[in-house]
Amino acid sequence: MPRLHAEPDRTKWVPVTDSLGFRGRRHRKAAIRMLLAQAKGPGAAPSGAGGFTAWAMSQAVPFLMRKAGGRVLVWVWKADPELVVAMAQVQTATPQLRAARASLPIEYDDSEEFRGTYLGIGEKLSMPLPPGGRPPFATYTWDLGSHFVSVTAVCSDRERFGTVIGAVDELARDIRIIDDLTVGESATVLRLDPA
Repeated sequence: MPRLHAEPDRTKWVPVTDSLGFRGRRHRKAAIRMLLAQAKGPGAAPSGAGGFTAWAMSQAVPFLMRKAGGRVLVWVWKADPELVVAMAQVQTATPQLRAARASLPIEYDDSEEFRGTYLGIGEKLSMPLPPGGRPPFATYTWDLGSHFVSVTAVCSDRERFGTVIGAVDELARDIRIIDDLTVGESATVLRLDPA
């Protein structure tokens, strides 16, 4: 399975993926809290266990991401970890995943062409005012034939979404695939440097 790699601007982004223990705990908790809030959706009653759930998950998530072996990368906004969380992932392009993408609601058809530095032409969907009071988000997707690469960024503040989307674009452009090949494994594959 291919792995993802990116080297985003460390003055803007803090990686959550490889942070263990106390290092990065605050950023992990902020990212998990935002992702949990989005998963619950608007109007969900706040539960008293939310803080404990975020803490417990912040302890387990680094090990789960390590187990994912580079298929999932997560960052938070350095200046304000509660503002933006970005997650990149690579998935096998199964028929079920293709069917799920084809049956997305009509508002997901408003995507525009987006060029990645390493992945080529993909799609960008920016939703500054999503329906139902959900937080604004942007999704970038590349169909590589055998795999989908996607980057999703969620912002907690609708008014500040426009100020950070440029940095999210930079992060998405920097995503690349690393695929290990053993010498002699495939004589018909020629790897060229993207530059």
